[in-house]
Amino acid sequence: MRSGNPVLKDKTFQRSSSPGATMSLGGTVSKTFFLFLFLLGSALYTWYQYSQGVNVNLMMIIGAIGGLIFALITIFIPKAAPITAPIYAALEGFFIGGISSFAEANYPGVVIQAASLTFAVMGALLFLYATGIIKVTKNFRLMVISATLAIFIVYIVNFIMNIFFQTSVPYLHSSGPIGIGISLVIVAVAALNLVLDFDFIEKGVDKGAPKHMEWYGAFGLMITLVWLYIEILRLLQKLRR
Repeated sequence: MRSGNPVLKDKTFQRSSSPGATMSLGGTVSKTFFLFLFLLGSALYTWYQYSQGVNVNLMMIIGAIGGLIFALITIFIPKAAPITAPIYAALEGFFIGGISSFAEANYPGVVIQAASLTFAVMGALLFLYATGIIKVTKNFRLMVISATLAIFIVYIVNFIMNIFFQTSVPYLHSSGPIGIGISLVIVAVAALNLVLDFDFIEKGVDKGAPKHMEWYGAFGLMITLVWLYIEILRLLQKLRR
């Protein structure tokens, strides 16, 4: 059992198994909603500050770096997820609020479109997974994991090129047909990761993972949703250009 999301791994449930209250699907859903409220709150605060003329660059940097730190803590210490996951969500909200503010300033209406599409995609995939139309087979899982890893490598290479050579991977940020096609592929891969996350959480519930894994599962799902939103937002901006 594997997930394309590096946070959600089979070994996580194995090393965390202990007697006591166990993970439930309803509990994981409620924790996911709770994390979303944290992220939304800090994102709206950042948005408000930007609308008042405040420079939110520092808030974005704190959100990005702080979110990464608490994400790593949560990954390596799953039992800390009830505390670290909400902190991660709040910090990530500062970053999301910042990039959303910039995008909205340049392309009015693009943020509500991106948010609506993100939830629409999640809802559609959840329905397809729950009804068995999409089944997580070994080949399906391998395909999504491989594609996710390839995208991660491209982003790392692009980051290095930006830092040392002041350039980027060809067509990655282009608003032409090839650039839009690349964004569509990345959005599709991010979306398919949601299916793997649904499957992984369901397996965790079936295996009787400990109660704190509800927070951990919600944390992993939140990471995928944030990624999907950012990629959809980037795609919509390319289409506007």
